[in-house]
Amino acid sequence: MKFSYLALLVTCCGIVLAAVGAWSSAKKARADKESESTEQSPLDFKVKNIDGEEVDLAAYRGKVVLIVNVASKCGLTPQYAQLQALFEKYRDQGLAILGFPANNFLGQEPGKNDEIKAFCSTNYGVEFDLFAKISVAGDDIAPLYAFLTSKKRNGEFGGRIAWNFTKFLVDREGKVIARFGPRTRPEDKAVVEAVEKALAAGS
Repeated sequence: MKFSYLALLVTCCGIVLAAVGAWSSAKKARADKESESTEQSPLDFKVKNIDGEEVDLAAYRGKVVLIVNVASKCGLTPQYAQLQALFEKYRDQGLAILGFPANNFLGQEPGKNDEIKAFCSTNYGVEFDLFAKISVAGDDIAPLYAFLTSKKRNGEFGGRIAWNFTKFLVDREGKVIARFGPRTRPEDKAVVEAVEKALAAGS
């Protein structure tokens, strides 16, 4: 009986140690991958748009860019309308808005890309650029968001995404210059002033 108990204990300890080792290895792999990354700007990445076509974000250099993780079934989803209004007001001055659908928070973006595109067009008349659904948190986080949330690589604007509709403002040179939380609406004075300042700086 003692032998069986001891064998079971050893087995359990082995499983725990293996799990800890796997977690440590995964953590180290993510850290190594981050340290090996050469991107210095969100505009150094290539992503898929909502139609599945590859887009080099370098094409947005020279514009002021607002990057937002979006969702269709969130209490904040009406921000789509506010983002569209902001885009309409400032696009001729060089503002681009990039919407990245993500299903990381309570399954609030369950749709496929074509469904998301139709939803945004039908309900909010979205004309700003939408991209393929990605992950903005967790082990499968997209490289763009791994950069945006990295304190090491994105400085004071790094930190995990807490919810849908987190906003990063990027200047014409490709540098992140501001971050706004989910509940800070696109029409908020702080957002508008930051956008106008960035537009004026590069005009």
